[in-house]
Amino acid sequence: MAHDHVHIDPESGDRRVSLAIWANALLTVAQIVGGIFAGSLALIADALHNFSDMASLVIAFAARKIARRPADARMTFGYGRIEIVAALINYTTLILVGFYLVYEGGMRMIDPPQVAGWTVVILGTVALVVDTLTALLTYSMQKDSVNIRALFLHNLSDALASVAVIVGGTLILLYDLRWVDPAITIGIALYILYLAFTEIGGPIRMLMLGSPPDMDAAAVVAAMTKVAGVRDVHHVHLWQMQEHEVALDCHVVLQGSDWAELEPVKQALKKMLAEDFGITHSSLEFETSANAHEDASVFGHQKQDRDAAQGGAKPHDH
Repeated sequence: MAHDHVHIDPESGDRRVSLAIWANALLTVAQIVGGIFAGSLALIADALHNFSDMASLVIAFAARKIARRPADARMTFGYGRIEIVAALINYTTLILVGFYLVYEGGMRMIDPPQVAGWTVVILGTVALVVDTLTALLTYSMQKDSVNIRALFLHNLSDALASVAVIVGGTLILLYDLRWVDPAITIGIALYILYLAFTEIGGPIRMLMLGSPPDMDAAAVVAAMTKVAGVRDVHHVHLWQMQEHEVALDCHVVLQGSDWAELEPVKQALKKMLAEDFGITHSSLEFETSANAHEDASVFGHQKQDRDAAQGGAKPHDH
C-alpha cells in the first residue's frame, strides 16, 4: 500500500496557511460590518463561516508546527496525530455551523427581512475572491493531509456559499425576492453538513486506532500465515500511528517446537509486510508450537487467553 506524497516543504506550507489566515480575518470583519449594514443573514452567516475558517486555519497551523516535533519520553510515537485531532475539531465546528445556519435560515424564511442587495453582491464577490484564493493555496496540500483537507473543505464550502450569496443578492435587486437569501443559507448549510459528515469518519477512525480503511486486515493476516515457517498468527493489532504510517503488533506461532527458524521467518515476514502492504513498523512476538497460546483471538488481545498457563519465555522483536 503506497501513498503519494505532495512535496511541499513545511515552511512553504506554513506560509500558505498563514496568508490564508490573514485574508480570512480581513474578510470576516468586512462581511460582519456589511451584513449588519445590509441586513443580510446570508452575509452574516458567511462571515460566521469565514470566522470558523479563520479559527480552523489557526488550529491547523498550530497542529502542523506541533506535528513536526520529534518523539520524546512524553510522546513516544511522536506528535503527528495532533493533525488528526485538529481535523476532528475542524469538522465538528463545520457541523455546528451547519446546524446553526439551518436554524437561522428557517427563522428568516418565516419572516424575511429587507436586504440591501448591492452590499450583498459586492461583499459576496470579495468573499468569493478570498475563499477561492484560500482554497487554491491549500488544494495541493489537502490530498496528503487530513488536517489540511478539513481546511480545504471549509474554504470550498465558503466559496460556494459566496456564489450563492451573489446570486441571492442579484435576485433581490432584480425581483425583490427576499426569501431567496435565507433559502440559499439553508442550502449552503445542508451542503456544509453533507461535506462534514462524509469526511469526519476518517479522523474518528484514526483516533479510535482503527485499521487503515484502504487495507484489508484479514488479507494481512492471511498473507502472514502463508510465509514459510509460520503456523499461526493471533493477537493482531493493526492501526495508523500517524496519517501515513501504519503499524502492526501481533503474535506469530512458528511451525517448529524450537527457535531455530525464528530469524529467517522474522526477516521474511518484515520484508513481505513492507513490500506488499507498506507496513514498515511491526512488533512481532514469537511463540513456538510447543508453547503457543490456545484458542487465542486473531484480532485484539482477549484477557481470557491463557497467557499465564503457557510458561516459557518468548523472544520479542520490535
